[in-house]
Amino acid sequence: MANNKVKQLWAEGKTVVNAWLAIPSGFSAEVVAQCGFDSVTVDMQHGVQDYLSMVQCFQAMHAHPVTPMVRVPWNEPGIIGKVLDGGAYGVICPMVNTAQEARNLVSYSKYPPKGVRSNGPIRSGMYGGAGEYQKTANDEIVLLPMMETRTAVENMEAILDVEGIDGVYIGPSDLGFSYGLVPKLDRDEPEILKIYEKIVKECGKRGLNPGIHCSGAEGAVRAINMGFKLVTLSNEVGLMQVYARQQVAQTRNESGGKA
Repeated sequence: MANNKVKQLWAEGKTVVNAWLAIPSGFSAEVVAQCGFDSVTVDMQHGVQDYLSMVQCFQAMHAHPVTPMVRVPWNEPGIIGKVLDGGAYGVICPMVNTAQEARNLVSYSKYPPKGVRSNGPIRSGMYGGAGEYQKTANDEIVLLPMMETRTAVENMEAILDVEGIDGVYIGPSDLGFSYGLVPKLDRDEPEILKIYEKIVKECGKRGLNPGIHCSGAEGAVRAINMGFKLVTLSNEVGLMQVYARQQVAQTRNESGGKA
């Protein structure tokens, strides 16, 4: 398995800029892969992607220097093994609330003796010579359990102590939701910012890399300055909508009432 660019950037002390794909299209994945992102994550939880569209996205991105990752729908061994066999270099896993759930994620994602992942890297074998993939997969694959509930925050230190994870990924909407706040991405409530501070600090102590979902560049820069090591810029649907709306509004506003 070739070196994981995400891990290389972290080793250099840099922050990873991550894209997010909700649309089941190899073509839009190919376009996004050429926009300068470091990694591109196919969203199988809330996007309208399925397994085959994930593979198509990976195939389309293969020519470009981006790390292919997936947010799986849930923490269960079937889908985690399958996305890794399909070529994912990173797994973001939703709703990991306890140390045991984080240990399960590690176990499902790693080959023996570190885990119970079944051998059969049907497509991921393309990323290295025959038999080479299995030798390095345990070290190269990025694992980020999502910390997005009050329960997970209460168990923060125990989760971060689990061997084999590379950091955590914050879902700001669900995190706020579980504290009785409106679901949104770029949060500014003092109690949530305090949680972010603690996550960054506790990850720093352990050499882990905290990631977070942002609504765009402004929120991403703020997160980077807080110490986050992976920032996601909305998703391709959001980027398309925001730019399209802005262009339509500008056309109407500047046409002197003709449009």
